Amino acid sequence: MKKDNLLFFRLRNLRSRKRIIKRDVEKQVRKKYRHSDRLWEMRRNIPLVPLEKPYQKGFVRFFVLRDDVKRSKDGRFFGGLLEKINTEMHSPTRKFVKKKRSRGRRVYVEKEQRVANVYPHEWANPKFGLTEREKRYFIRKDNYCPIRKSYRVYYEFTEPWRFVLRIKPNIITHYKPLLSDLEKEIDETDSFLNRYKVQGIIHKTIYGKPDPWKDKYIRDRTKSLKAFHYTISATAIAELLEDADLLRI
Repeated sequence: MKKDNLLFFRLRNLRSRKRIIKRDVEKQVRKKYRHSDRLWEMRRNIPLVPLEKPYQKGFVRFFVLRDDVKRSKDGRFFGGLLEKINTEMHSPTRKFVKKKRSRGRRVYVEKEQRVANVYPHEWANPKFGLTEREKRYFIRKDNYCPIRKSYRVYYEFTEPWRFVLRIKPNIITHYKPLLSDLEKEIDETDSFLNRYKVQGIIHKTIYGKPDPWKDKYIRDRTKSLKAFHYTISATAIAELLEDADLLRI
């Protein structure tokens, strides 16, 4: 009689079996996802190998300090700041141009290049290394994105005239070797993780479920900001939001 009771408790109904299968599949996806991160980390850590014969691959354009700024007493300060916000642009020729349609014709215009903006996750990150003095040369701005229907906060450098563009040949001196076994394993893992149903499991269990209350707060805040979009500037909106946060505290 006891054996029959134990056998009865061991039997699982259909709903319980489906739940166990679903849980096992989610564990397998999490395991593959963690393994994919390890594989990509191994690829990134492959050491570079110097080339016997370096070669040129186009040109690279970047910012440098102006001569008068470099000779000034703040030359070292602005040189350190430039290292954090410098940008590079590559081109097959010395002419950094792009096609643009003007009056029904396609013409070539110079590509615009600016120093990098600083975003909130970098602004307060000690690894990025912005000092209090460097932060004084930035202004907060809110850029409205019509696609996402939200504002994106960033900090823009206020004195770009201190830097000028320079062009030099882009010389390739090192290369990263490809490990066939590692590349094959990465392709197999990515192929598994890129499946439609697997992507759904990743977004639901690893990235987390969306918070409806948070989404509602973002929508309401965006609507209130859009109401002022044509009456006051983005800087004024940012100041109002900061004052509101201080009042809450």
